[in-house]
Amino acid sequence: MKPVLIFDLDGTLVDSKKDLTASVNYIREKFDLPVLTEEEIAGLIGDGAVMLIRRTLGPRETESNVQSALQMFLAYYRAHMLDHTVLYAGVRETLDRLHDCRLAVLTNKPVHFSCAMLDGLGIYRHFTAVYGGNSFDQKKPAPVGIYQILSDTKGQRERTWMIGDSAVDVLTGRNAGITTCGVTYGYNTDSFKSTPPDFLIDRFSDLEPLIRG
Repeated sequence: MKPVLIFDLDGTLVDSKKDLTASVNYIREKFDLPVLTEEEIAGLIGDGAVMLIRRTLGPRETESNVQSALQMFLAYYRAHMLDHTVLYAGVRETLDRLHDCRLAVLTNKPVHFSCAMLDGLGIYRHFTAVYGGNSFDQKKPAPVGIYQILSDTKGQRERTWMIGDSAVDVLTGRNAGITTCGVTYGYNTDSFKSTPPDFLIDRFSDLEPLIRG
């Protein structure tokens, strides 16, 4: 049975920090809020677009304004999400070498953005399945996406991995009873201190020898 490798997107496969920063700051300027740094915005990412906008505007903002800002954000990001976004070093080459595994993406980013990004960066063809934050009733860390991918790939839990850059990814894998692997170069790696993955890698290319172990 082929191993199943499930990847987070932002902070794991792609460095999208610059375009997310520009899109978030576009909204903040519309609401007369000061711009944030890349590092500050990186800490807001990981729980889907709605939560990103709520965090962007702050806890006192009305739900009506949150929804209005969300639509502005999505329109802006759709037009600019590939201005500066790139694959992390080693991603393309490693995915090429993992052709004998079943590969999937499970992200809290909206699924149509995720597919467009993977296609625009030339790696969409590698993945058997791509699911986003609006693909199911529950986002990560709920395990529903992993269960669906296991069904799609006819995979076995004991040969399935969740690879990501945050505690959300670790908890998702843990909730589904699969192996977890964290990447140390992503956005929310500080969260590994309280929620450590089974394995940690410093470079994406380190994944292949780990999987083949």
